[in-house]
Amino acid sequence: MKRRHLLILPLAALSLLAACSPSGDKPGAPSGDSGSGGGKGRLFAASFMTMNNPFFVDLNEGLKKVVESKGDRLVTLDSQFNSLKQKNDLSDVLQQNPAAIFLNPVNWEGIRGSLIEAKRKGVPIIVVDTDVSDAELVLCQVISDNIGAGRLACEELAKVKPNAKVVILHLSTAKSCIDRVAGFKEVMAKHPGMTLLDTQEGKGSIEGGRPVMRDLLGRYPDLDAVFPINDPCALGAFSAIEAAGKTAQVTIVTVDGSREAAAAIKEGKIHSTSAQFPKEIGRVAAEKAYEHLAGNAIEKDIRIPVKSVTKENAGEFLK
Repeated sequence: MKRRHLLILPLAALSLLAACSPSGDKPGAPSGDSGSGGGKGRLFAASFMTMNNPFFVDLNEGLKKVVESKGDRLVTLDSQFNSLKQKNDLSDVLQQNPAAIFLNPVNWEGIRGSLIEAKRKGVPIIVVDTDVSDAELVLCQVISDNIGAGRLACEELAKVKPNAKVVILHLSTAKSCIDRVAGFKEVMAKHPGMTLLDTQEGKGSIEGGRPVMRDLLGRYPDLDAVFPINDPCALGAFSAIEAAGKTAQVTIVTVDGSREAAAAIKEGKIHSTSAQFPKEIGRVAAEKAYEHLAGNAIEKDIRIPVKSVTKENAGEFLK
């Protein structure tokens, strides 16, 4: 599998580039993940909770493809799961008068101040992947059907373990994950044999999922299923399960549909993942930004369908 590397442009470079550009140039900076663009076209920015996740790499590619096809530029900002860093990044990039910002918030409630600042400056915000609590402050939200993704995960689990003893590895600062857990619990309520043993914060990462899963395995010897809210967390959970010698006991169902998860499903490490389509989210979000900039009205809330990935169709997600 080829690894893709992103060059995330430091925010300090944005100010330097803007200061050094000819007086006739529009404010902005080269694309944050390619360094291309030559200082021409309008600047767009994308701020993600993390770029250490293939899902967001793909989403960024969906945005970039549309933006660059219009002769414009995209700078990509990695918040590294740090809400203060995201706030500072957004404040800095707003000084460059971007045409629009695509936002994937670290904290769906804590981002309000940045949304108000963008509104005051007249910069449209298009939210991607996970909602914000102050939807009236943004142009639109382009989100996966996260409740549906949680439902699919529990439905797949119920097929193989209708009496599962489950733990959930959450990321409760993200509305997308709150919705996934809500959908999972909704279906779980239809299966009285299932038991929810515990819910803990898995941080949505391999590094976060591994130690939490290790602790839960120690506390609940009869635990036989886990729902991590995304693929990286699921891979971290599998690492702990494997180290404990319980791969035959514990079933993993998750959400994202990444190539890494599809490969793990083929290998029998993960039972299923509810696939999102990040490149499609990026494409739709970017197109809505251009529709708005052209003076057209756009939908306020757009939901992208999801799909179950199991051993039967995992090969489709490895292409």
